[in-house]
Amino acid sequence: MITGCSSGIGYCAAHTLAKRGYRVFATARKDTDVQRLQAEGLEALRLDLDDSLSIERAVTEILHRTNGTLDALFNNGAYGQPGAVEDLRRDVLRAQFETNLFGTIELTNRVIPVMRRQGHGRIVQNSSVLGLAALPYRGAYNATKFALEGITDTLRLELAGSGIHVSLIEPGPVKSRFRANAYAAFQRNIDKEHSAHNQIYEALERRLTKQGPSTSFTLPPDAVVAKLINALESPRPRIRYYVTKPTYFFAALRRILPYRALDWVMQRVSADEHKDQ
Repeated sequence: MITGCSSGIGYCAAHTLAKRGYRVFATARKDTDVQRLQAEGLEALRLDLDDSLSIERAVTEILHRTNGTLDALFNNGAYGQPGAVEDLRRDVLRAQFETNLFGTIELTNRVIPVMRRQGHGRIVQNSSVLGLAALPYRGAYNATKFALEGITDTLRLELAGSGIHVSLIEPGPVKSRFRANAYAAFQRNIDKEHSAHNQIYEALERRLTKQGPSTSFTLPPDAVVAKLINALESPRPRIRYYVTKPTYFFAALRRILPYRALDWVMQRVSADEHKDQ
């Protein structure tokens, strides 16, 4: 079962795993995307991570089709809400957590009993380099991914000995509709005209609407899928899978640098990001 299959990583994962011989249940929030995925030959269902009833219906339908079994869950569905922390309304921050964390964990908790009964299962969480190190103007997304990392580490400890393996994938920049969706969220929820960060937002908007890869380190989504396959098929899957050079780089810096030095690096990365636009 895969969430967030309308485009990008989830879309690539669904098609790649189906070609590899898996029975894939691809889920998406919009009915039009579900219909498109079905037309492409996938078993697709509607699932909205913000809606508990939608989660329940999707899981119930999948278990009905499989006679109550599910071997793996790939929690991929998420979006990014750009904006300075001081510009995030409570409802905007809550919406980011509803999708990226609360819905993901609710779905996970619904499939764990199934995996316990059958004595095996794989749960793979698609996190981010921004679950390892924070960048400015991504506070809401940073927070949900840091939270996902923490609750997944806890879950892994609690499931020890159950036959259920839990892994995190931590991509850096990957080609997808992430920036386009983030730009839509920015326009919808951030009052840039009355913000102290107005000038930064001008550069941020240019970056989000820029055509082509966001950086020279951007990889195609199948780079993530390669790690997903390892997490699904390895007899001893890793706890964490890094994807893209920035993820390896920031993970190393987090281990070796003092906090103030890491802050300096992240501020420089953010400044360079805005300067290049």
